[in-house]
Amino acid sequence: MKILRLYAPSLIGDHTLCYVHANKAGRSCINDVELPVRTAHAGEALTDERSAGAMTIVLPQHAHIAGGDFLSVGENDALLRRNAADETFSVCRAGFLGVSEAVEIWKPISTAVLTVSDKGSRGERVDTAGPELERLAFNLGCVTEKKKIVPDDPDAIRETVCEWASQGINLILTTGGTGLSPRDNTPEALLSIADKVVPGFGEMMRMETLKYTPRAFLTRSVAVVRGTSLIISFPGSMRGASQCFEAISGGLRHAVETLTGLSSECGNHHHSHSAS
Repeated sequence: MKILRLYAPSLIGDHTLCYVHANKAGRSCINDVELPVRTAHAGEALTDERSAGAMTIVLPQHAHIAGGDFLSVGENDALLRRNAADETFSVCRAGFLGVSEAVEIWKPISTAVLTVSDKGSRGERVDTAGPELERLAFNLGCVTEKKKIVPDDPDAIRETVCEWASQGINLILTTGGTGLSPRDNTPEALLSIADKVVPGFGEMMRMETLKYTPRAFLTRSVAVVRGTSLIISFPGSMRGASQCFEAISGGLRHAVETLTGLSSECGNHHHSHSAS
């Protein structure tokens, strides 16, 4: 699916390319001018009051965007989210909008983030990896609904993950407990409750992060499936979690869509965070 037209009467009219971002107040800006963003379908009249005071992205007639859905433009370019209260969009990630640019419509993925840390659970350590995973996942249309910090205790890990899976959380990201110390228990806890093991996630993390450190092979990160939940473990440091997430981000959304039956509207395929 591609953008057919960009139309903003208050900004000259038709555009072939523009830059969208959010200002300090969180409002959408087009080429540094505060302006709401909305969508319309091919053949729809653009002379009404809504078009006059907004940037209108014209999409094919079959495109359907519900409240809370994401509009992903290009590959790692602009990311917009439809506001449930009206027909406008909020800017989640700044980037360019261009006529003929490929776009995907993403349904939000329910997500939870679990930080496993003895010190963090006692308030002796500030959790930086958990918020970083939440931020990175949001860029793939994953909306964090639950988050928690537990000690490096297998029972606490199992109990929390099983509870979230039973509540219908489709993506559970854990951080911490993937090393070699006696208190690193996360992989064993996850494997003990798994319906399936997905080895490629851990393999990709270790392979790709060797670019950053020769010790990458020491991480024991794993990925498992329980019911309709994909559960992936990451290292406990913000840097390690970020690098490992980057390594598997290309297939993450497709994996959850396959597991849950969700699909992305993109015209050519129904997977991946990139639009080709």
